[in-house]
Parts: sequence; C-alpha cells; structure tokens
Amino acid sequence: MVPKPKKSTIRVQGREITILNIKGDDFISLTDMLKAKDGDFFISDWLRNRNTIEFLGIWESVHNSVFNYGEFATIKSQAGLNNYKISVKDWVEKTRAIGLKAAAGRYGGTYAHKDIAFEFGMWISAEFKIYLIKEFQRLKEDENRRLSLAWNLNRTLSKLNYRIHTDAIKTHLIPPEVTPAQASVTYATEADLLNVALFGLTARQWRDANPGLEGNMREYASVEHLLVLANIEGMNAELIHMGLPQSERLKRLNQISIRQMEILTSSSTALPAYEKQSSAK
Repeated sequence: MVPKPKKSTIRVQGREITILNIKGDDFISLTDMLKAKDGDFFISDWLRNRNTIEFLGIWESVHNSVFNYGEFATIKSQAGLNNYKISVKDWVEKTRAIGLKAAAGRYGGTYAHKDIAFEFGMWISAEFKIYLIKEFQRLKEDENRRLSLAWNLNRTLSKLNYRIHTDAIKTHLIPPEVTPAQASVTYATEADLLNVALFGLTARQWRDANPGLEGNMREYASVEHLLVLANIEGMNAELIHMGLPQSERLKRLNQISIRQMEILTSSSTALPAYEKQSSAK
C-alpha cells in the first residue's frame, strides 16, 4: 500500500502555502505561492525562462538517475524564445523529471521539491523567498520537536513493558536451578521472538545486514515500530502467563504486528522513520 502524502501548511506573508511530504521528500505548492505574485502570471511563464530551465536541468542531473538529457537539450535550446512555451506536464513527460509534480484531486495543483520551490520564490520576490524559507524551517523545527517527544514517549513505554516482559519470562520460563548465563539465553530468545514478530529478523541477522551501524535495530526504529513493540511486549507477557508455546506466540504476535503497522502507516499522520536517537534498553 502506498502511503498517502502528509499535508502541512505554512503562512507566508499572509498566504497559506500547502506542503506535501511524498515518500520522505517535501513538495511545496507553486500554485499557492503564485498567488503572492502581482499581476496575471502562470507557472508556464516561469518555465519559459532559460535560467529556470538550466536550474531545473542541474537539479535533475544531481537527483534523478532517469532524467532524459536528450529532451532536456532540445527544451533548453528553445527556452527564452518568444514562441517557446512548455507546461509542467510536458516538462515531466518529456524529461522524466521528478522535481515538479502536477497533482490532481484533493491536493490539486503544481508542486515542486523544496529546493526548486525556494528558487521559484525568488521569481515572486526576494522578500517572499526569505519568508518562505524562514517559515519552512520553523515548520520543520516544530515537527522535529513533536516527533522527538513521541519517540521518547514510546521508548519509555517500551522500557516499562520490558520489565513486565522479563518478569513473565523469569516466572514461567526460567527454572530456579539454572545459571545466570543459561537464563540470559532465554531472555535473548524471547527478545528475538519480538524482533522476528515485528521486524522479521533476529538481532544477529540485523547486525550482519548492517555492519556499519552501531547499536541494535530498536535504536533505528520508527515511532510506529516502537509503539507496536510496546504493545506486543505486554501481549507476549500475557501469552506466557497463559502457557502458550513459543511457536504459537510468535504466530499471534506477528499477525498483531502486521495489523497494527498497517493501521499506523496507512494514516496520513504516520510518522517517518528515525535515525539512532539514544541507547537501547
């Protein structure tokens, strides 16, 4: 399932500007921005400018591995001529560009990657560009602050459930006569049960697949993953108390993990994956 774009808005000089986060990249509405320009102008007027085409071509060459340089060369040779005109749709179709998008439906309009949108802002006015960048940065700072709080909250929940989980293991799965070393194997096995149920691989498999990363997979988990981990950790403790074998618990927890992750990641408010934040429990 392709996640829906996450919509945000900022106000720049009294005008509301829509921002869509599409697969981790922010695209800003040029249609909304154009309303700030005095006179009767169109985005196609901006695309007629030779400097615009050169900028777009350089941006695509850096970020787009399938960019059609042949078509770009043809368009560039015509840019600036009195009879030259190209739409966003034509630009995207001919060059396979990814920096501009013509969206239909609920969030209809023309959108540009933030790098390109900032350049478009200069076409409106230098003052508008400065305020656009300022408000965009403020939005990102606010989002990061909220996400950090959510991440830390879910880490705390996970740690609390960790105690419930280990207590259930100690009470029901570890005989009193075993050594601490033998007991640690059982704890690790149950921790990997949760890893496999949620992430699809054991801690060792993750380390083998990511030799350049420090720590463990939970330190790189998204907020959604941490929330589901907290849920299934408590559920596994209850299933242990009920006496269910490990194979049955793994099956149930995996089904629960899949269902909860689908619900969380299909939401328009789903949170992005995090890089390493703090030490694992």
